[in-house]
Amino acid sequence: MFFSRDRKQVWKNNKVRKRKKSGKKRRGKKKASNRKISTRKTSNKKQLIITVFLLALFISVLHNSLLWMPAKVAGTSQEQEKGESSGNRVLPAEDGPCGRPEITEDFLDMNPYSRSGITLKKVKGVVIHYVANPGSTAKENRDYFNNLQNTHITKASSHYIVGLDGEIIQCIPQNEISYASNNRNKDTISIECCHPGKDGKFNEKTYDSVVRLTAWICKMYGLSSQNVIRHYDVTGKMCPKYYVKHEQAWREFCNKVQECLEKRLIIIEK
Repeated sequence: MFFSRDRKQVWKNNKVRKRKKSGKKRRGKKKASNRKISTRKTSNKKQLIITVFLLALFISVLHNSLLWMPAKVAGTSQEQEKGESSGNRVLPAEDGPCGRPEITEDFLDMNPYSRSGITLKKVKGVVIHYVANPGSTAKENRDYFNNLQNTHITKASSHYIVGLDGEIIQCIPQNEISYASNNRNKDTISIECCHPGKDGKFNEKTYDSVVRLTAWICKMYGLSSQNVIRHYDVTGKMCPKYYVKHEQAWREFCNKVQECLEKRLIIIEK
Protein backbone atom coordinates (compact mmCIF):
# COMPACT_ATOMS: atom_id res chain seq x y z
CA MET A 1 0.00 0.00 0.00
CA PHE A 2 1.32 3.43 -0.98
CA PHE A 3 0.54 6.80 0.62
CA SER A 4 0.97 10.24 -0.61
CA ARG A 5 3.24 12.52 1.43
CA ASP A 6 0.33 14.22 3.13
CA ARG A 7 -1.34 10.97 4.07
CA LYS A 8 1.94 9.60 5.29
CA GLN A 9 2.40 12.58 7.58
CA VAL A 10 -1.14 12.23 8.92
CA TRP A 11 -0.54 8.56 9.56
CA LYS A 12 2.67 9.34 11.50
CA ASN A 13 0.96 12.01 13.57
CA ASN A 14 -1.86 9.63 14.50
CA LYS A 15 0.68 7.02 15.54
CA VAL A 16 2.51 9.49 17.80
CA ARG A 17 -0.77 10.57 19.39
CA LYS A 18 -1.72 6.98 20.11
CA ARG A 19 1.69 6.40 21.73
CA LYS A 20 1.30 9.47 23.92
CA LYS A 21 -2.18 8.42 24.99
CA SER A 22 -1.07 4.88 25.87
CA GLY A 23 1.92 6.34 27.79
CA LYS A 24 -0.39 8.58 29.79
CA LYS A 25 -2.61 5.64 30.59
CA ARG A 26 0.38 3.60 31.77
CA ARG A 27 1.63 6.45 33.94
CA GLY A 28 -1.88 6.93 35.37
CA LYS A 29 -2.04 3.25 36.25
CA LYS A 30 1.37 3.43 37.96
CA LYS A 31 0.34 6.46 40.02
CA ALA A 32 -2.89 4.76 41.08
CA SER A 33 -0.96 1.62 42.01
CA ASN A 34 1.56 3.66 44.04
CA ARG A 35 -1.25 5.41 45.86
CA LYS A 36 -2.80 2.06 46.79
CA ILE A 37 0.55 0.76 48.10
CA SER A 38 1.09 3.97 50.12
CA THR A 39 -2.41 3.76 51.59
CA ARG A 40 -1.84 0.12 52.48
CA LYS A 41 1.46 0.96 54.22
CA THR A 42 -0.15 3.78 56.21
CA SER A 43 -2.98 1.47 57.25
CA ASN A 44 -0.49 -1.19 58.37
CA LYS A 45 1.44 1.36 60.44
CA LYS A 46 -1.75 2.52 62.16
CA GLN A 47 -2.71 -1.07 62.95
CA LEU A 48 0.78 -1.74 64.36
CA ILE A 49 0.65 1.38 66.57
CA ILE A 50 -2.82 0.44 67.89
CA THR A 51 -1.67 -3.15 68.58
CA VAL A 52 1.44 -1.96 70.47
CA PHE A 53 -0.66 0.51 72.50
CA LEU A 54 -3.23 -2.14 73.46
CA LEU A 55 -0.46 -4.59 74.38
CA ALA A 56 1.25 -1.98 76.58
CA LEU A 57 -2.09 -1.17 78.24
CA PHE A 58 -2.72 -4.85 78.93
CA ILE A 59 0.76 -5.31 80.47
CA SER A 60 0.28 -2.21 82.64
CA VAL A 61 -3.10 -3.43 83.96
CA LEU A 62 -1.68 -6.92 84.59
CA HIS A 63 1.34 -5.46 86.40
CA ASN A 64 -0.80 -3.27 88.66
CA SER A 65 -3.11 -6.14 89.51
CA LEU A 66 -0.11 -8.25 90.54
CA LEU A 67 1.23 -5.43 92.73
CA TRP A 68 -2.07 -5.40 94.58
CA MET A 69 -1.59 -9.01 95.68
CA PRO A 70 0.01 -9.00 99.15
CA ALA A 71 2.50 -11.75 99.95
CA LYS A 72 4.22 -13.00 103.07
CA VAL A 73 7.41 -11.38 104.34
CA ALA A 74 9.97 -12.89 106.70
CA GLY A 75 9.40 -11.84 110.30
CA THR A 76 5.64 -11.33 110.17
CA SER A 77 4.01 -12.99 113.16
CA GLN A 78 1.49 -15.82 112.74
CA GLU A 79 -1.16 -13.71 114.45
CA GLN A 80 -0.66 -10.91 111.91
CA GLU A 81 -0.76 -13.35 108.98
CA LYS A 82 -4.09 -14.75 110.22
CA GLY A 83 -5.52 -11.29 110.75
CA GLU A 84 -4.68 -9.84 107.34
CA SER A 85 -8.18 -10.27 105.97
CA SER A 86 -10.09 -9.21 109.08
CA GLY A 87 -7.83 -6.58 110.62
CA ASN A 88 -10.13 -5.98 113.59
CA ARG A 89 -8.83 -7.55 116.77
CA VAL A 90 -6.54 -7.03 119.73
CA LEU A 91 -3.22 -8.87 119.95
CA PRO A 92 -2.34 -9.27 123.67
CA ALA A 93 0.97 -8.10 125.07
CA GLU A 94 3.80 -10.61 125.47
CA ASP A 95 6.21 -10.85 128.41
CA GLY A 96 9.85 -9.81 128.27
CA PRO A 97 11.75 -6.59 127.43
CA CYS A 98 11.26 -7.19 123.71
CA GLY A 99 7.89 -8.88 123.91
CA ARG A 100 5.13 -7.61 121.70
CA PRO A 101 3.15 -4.74 123.23
CA GLU A 102 -0.65 -4.86 123.03
CA ILE A 103 -1.66 -4.02 119.45
CA THR A 104 -5.11 -3.27 118.04
CA GLU A 105 -5.38 -4.26 114.42
CA ASP A 106 -7.55 -1.78 112.53
CA PHE A 107 -6.36 -2.17 108.95
CA LEU A 108 -7.12 0.48 106.35
CA ASP A 109 -9.32 -0.35 103.38
CA MET A 110 -7.41 -1.40 100.28
CA ASN A 111 -7.06 1.74 98.16
CA PRO A 112 -4.34 3.48 96.08
CA TYR A 113 -4.04 6.47 98.45
CA SER A 114 -3.14 4.82 101.75
CA ARG A 115 -3.03 1.02 101.42
CA SER A 116 -1.86 -0.18 98.04
CA GLY A 117 -1.20 -3.79 99.05
CA ILE A 118 2.26 -3.65 97.43
CA THR A 119 4.50 -6.29 98.99
CA LEU A 120 7.18 -5.26 101.49
CA LYS A 121 9.82 -7.81 100.50
CA LYS A 122 12.59 -6.95 102.97
CA VAL A 123 12.77 -4.91 106.20
CA LYS A 124 16.02 -3.06 106.82
CA GLY A 125 14.88 -0.43 109.29
CA VAL A 126 12.23 1.27 111.41
CA VAL A 127 11.27 4.90 110.72
CA ILE A 128 9.86 7.11 113.50
CA HIS A 129 7.41 9.92 112.62
CA TYR A 130 5.19 12.39 114.48
CA VAL A 131 1.61 13.13 113.42
CA ALA A 132 2.11 16.95 113.38
CA ASN A 133 -1.44 17.37 114.74
CA PRO A 134 -1.15 18.19 118.48
CA GLY A 135 -3.69 16.50 120.74
CA SER A 136 -5.09 14.17 118.04
CA THR A 137 -5.63 10.51 118.91
CA ALA A 138 -4.33 7.37 117.25
CA LYS A 139 -7.85 6.52 116.03
CA GLU A 140 -8.36 9.97 114.53
CA ASN A 141 -5.10 9.71 112.60
CA ARG A 142 -5.95 6.19 111.48
CA ASP A 143 -9.33 7.39 110.17
CA TYR A 144 -7.63 10.30 108.37
CA PHE A 145 -5.43 7.83 106.48
CA ASN A 146 -8.40 5.65 105.61
CA ASN A 147 -10.46 8.61 104.36
CA LEU A 148 -7.79 9.57 101.81
CA GLN A 149 -9.49 7.11 99.45
CA ASN A 150 -12.34 9.65 99.34
CA THR A 151 -10.54 12.99 99.69
CA HIS A 152 -7.57 12.19 97.38
CA ILE A 153 -5.59 14.92 99.17
CA THR A 154 -2.34 12.96 99.17
CA LYS A 155 -0.87 9.49 99.57
CA ALA A 156 -0.08 8.83 103.23
CA SER A 157 -0.21 6.07 105.86
CA SER A 158 1.84 4.24 108.46
CA HIS A 159 2.12 0.68 109.70
CA TYR A 160 1.53 1.74 113.30
CA ILE A 161 0.18 4.75 115.18
CA VAL A 162 0.97 5.16 118.88
CA GLY A 163 -1.61 7.25 120.80
CA LEU A 164 -1.48 9.64 123.74
CA ASP A 165 -2.40 6.86 126.18
CA GLY A 166 0.22 4.53 124.77
CA GLU A 167 -2.33 2.60 122.70
CA ILE A 168 -1.04 1.10 119.47
CA ILE A 169 -3.13 0.81 116.31
CA GLN A 170 -1.84 -1.20 113.38
CA CYS A 171 -3.08 0.26 110.09
CA ILE A 172 -1.19 -1.90 107.60
CA PRO A 173 0.12 -5.50 107.79
CA GLN A 174 3.90 -5.73 108.05
CA ASN A 175 4.13 -7.56 104.73
CA GLU A 176 2.84 -4.50 102.83
CA ILE A 177 4.43 -1.10 102.27
CA SER A 178 3.04 2.07 103.83
CA TYR A 179 3.15 5.58 102.33
CA ALA A 180 5.24 7.24 105.04
CA SER A 181 8.96 7.36 104.34
CA ASN A 182 9.36 8.26 100.66
CA ASN A 183 12.11 6.19 99.01
CA ARG A 184 12.42 4.04 102.17
CA ASN A 185 8.83 2.79 101.96
CA LYS A 186 10.22 -0.21 100.12
CA ASP A 187 12.30 -1.58 103.04
CA THR A 188 11.11 -0.07 106.35
CA ILE A 189 8.35 -0.32 108.96
CA SER A 190 6.87 3.09 109.86
CA ILE A 191 5.58 4.29 113.24
CA GLU A 192 3.55 7.51 113.64
CA CYS A 193 3.49 9.00 117.14
CA CYS A 194 0.85 11.26 118.67
CA HIS A 195 1.97 14.21 120.83
CA PRO A 196 0.14 16.67 123.11
CA GLY A 197 1.93 19.91 122.14
CA LYS A 198 3.19 21.82 119.12
CA ASP A 199 6.81 21.03 120.01
CA GLY A 200 6.18 17.41 118.99
CA LYS A 201 7.56 15.87 122.18
CA PHE A 202 6.02 12.50 123.08
CA ASN A 203 4.43 12.16 126.52
CA GLU A 204 5.62 9.37 128.82
CA LYS A 205 2.97 6.81 127.84
CA THR A 206 3.53 7.34 124.11
CA TYR A 207 7.31 7.30 124.56
CA ASP A 208 7.36 4.01 126.48
CA SER A 209 5.05 2.30 123.96
CA VAL A 210 7.10 3.50 120.99
CA VAL A 211 10.33 2.22 122.59
CA ARG A 212 8.80 -1.20 123.24
CA LEU A 213 7.15 -1.43 119.81
CA THR A 214 10.38 -0.42 118.06
CA ALA A 215 12.44 -2.96 120.05
CA TRP A 216 9.92 -5.73 119.25
CA ILE A 217 10.08 -4.95 115.51
CA CYS A 218 13.91 -4.84 115.63
CA LYS A 219 13.97 -8.24 117.38
CA MET A 220 11.59 -9.67 114.78
CA TYR A 221 13.80 -8.66 111.83
CA GLY A 222 17.22 -9.03 113.46
CA LEU A 223 17.88 -5.27 113.56
CA SER A 224 19.63 -3.03 116.10
CA SER A 225 19.02 0.54 117.24
CA GLN A 226 21.36 1.64 114.45
CA ASN A 227 18.61 0.65 112.03
CA VAL A 228 16.12 2.98 113.76
CA ILE A 229 15.91 6.31 111.94
CA ARG A 230 13.78 9.45 111.73
CA HIS A 231 11.82 10.65 108.72
CA TYR A 232 14.31 13.54 108.84
CA ASP A 233 17.16 11.09 108.11
CA VAL A 234 15.44 10.06 104.87
CA THR A 235 14.30 13.38 103.38
CA GLY A 236 15.43 16.18 105.71
CA LYS A 237 11.82 16.83 106.76
CA MET A 238 11.38 18.18 110.33
CA CYS A 239 9.89 14.89 111.54
CA PRO A 240 9.64 13.88 114.34
CA LYS A 241 10.01 17.57 115.17
CA TYR A 242 11.19 17.47 118.79
CA TYR A 243 13.66 14.66 118.14
CA VAL A 244 15.15 16.48 115.14
CA LYS A 245 15.62 19.72 117.10
CA HIS A 246 17.02 17.85 120.11
CA GLU A 247 19.67 15.38 118.96
CA GLN A 248 20.43 14.27 122.51
CA ALA A 249 16.78 13.30 123.03
CA TRP A 250 16.93 11.21 119.85
CA ARG A 251 20.13 9.46 120.98
CA GLU A 252 18.49 8.68 124.31
CA PHE A 253 15.49 7.17 122.52
CA CYS A 254 17.75 4.91 120.43
CA ASN A 255 19.69 3.93 123.57
CA LYS A 256 16.42 2.90 125.25
CA VAL A 257 15.60 0.66 122.27
CA GLN A 258 19.08 -0.88 122.40
CA GLU A 259 18.74 -1.48 126.15
CA CYS A 260 15.59 -3.51 125.51
CA LEU A 261 17.37 -5.57 122.88
CA GLU A 262 20.40 -6.19 125.12
CA LYS A 263 18.22 -7.17 128.12
CA ARG A 264 16.65 -9.80 125.91
CA LEU A 265 20.10 -11.13 124.98
CA ILE A 266 21.13 -11.26 128.68
CA ILE A 267 17.96 -13.26 129.51
CA ILE A 268 18.66 -15.70 126.63
CA GLU A 269 22.29 -16.20 127.76
CA LYS A 270 21.17 -16.95 131.35
